[in-house]
This record gives sequence, C-alpha cells and structure tokens, in this order.
Amino acid sequence: MSRMTPFASPLLLGFDAMEKTLERISKASDGYPPYNIERLAADRLNDDPERLRITLAVAGFAEEELDISVEENQLVIRGRQTDQGERQYLYRGIAARQFQRTFVLADGMQVLGAGLKNGLLSVDLIRPEPARMVKKINISVPQ
Repeated sequence: MSRMTPFASPLLLGFDAMEKTLERISKASDGYPPYNIERLAADRLNDDPERLRITLAVAGFAEEELDISVEENQLVIRGRQTDQGERQYLYRGIAARQFQRTFVLADGMQVLGAGLKNGLLSVDLIRPEPARMVKKINISVPQ
C-alpha cells in the first residue's frame, strides 16, 4: 500500500523539496528546549508590522553560549554550555546540555532581532507583504 502525500497532486509542481523538509522536521524533534510561537499584532503607533515571536526556554545559557543563524530558509538556534569543572554538585537537575532547534521559514520571512531576558530567548520574525506581480507570457507560433 503506497502512502498518499500532501503534495502528490499533479497541480502542485516543484514542491518535492518542501515534502522532504516536512519529513526531516517530523523526525528531528526531541522537545528540548521547550518553546512557544506567538503572533504579535501590528502596533500602528510605533509603525511595527505584525510579527511572529519564537520564545525558547534557555535557563542557564549566557548570551555567548547561544548562536542564531539563518541557513538557506531555516532559522537555526544553537546552544552550547561549557561544563565548569570546579563545581561540586550534590544534586544536578539542570544539565549543561547542548541543543540545536531548527525552524523552516517561508519565503520572504525575515528575522528582526533576538533578545535574552530571564532565561527566555525571543526571536522576532516578520513577513513583509510581497508586491503583487502579474507577468504576461507571450505565446509564440511558428510560421
């Protein structure tokens, strides 16, 4: 029995890369660090557009231990803590664990900036309205 994919329609051309991306994302989720994604309404007074905010719980990470980059159409957030050997723990419930969290961005999405406050890393994204484009295609007829 073959599996029917969402992009199997003959009317959807060139979406095979997106299908592979969706498969990769579904396999790569381990749940750490936990995160929220929220939609922030446009602020007309400050002329701020509507945006998305990704907030990750990164307690124990300093700014220099976090890295945010956009690679092709993916937002990649990495964290790497250095284990401080001079400490002696009686109990260690907060692990110095590295992570990589990847979010696939739609075409045109842009990262506005990021901030770290109270153990929460926030990354703001916007999608500027694309200019509506209509292109006329001429039909050639051999004579």
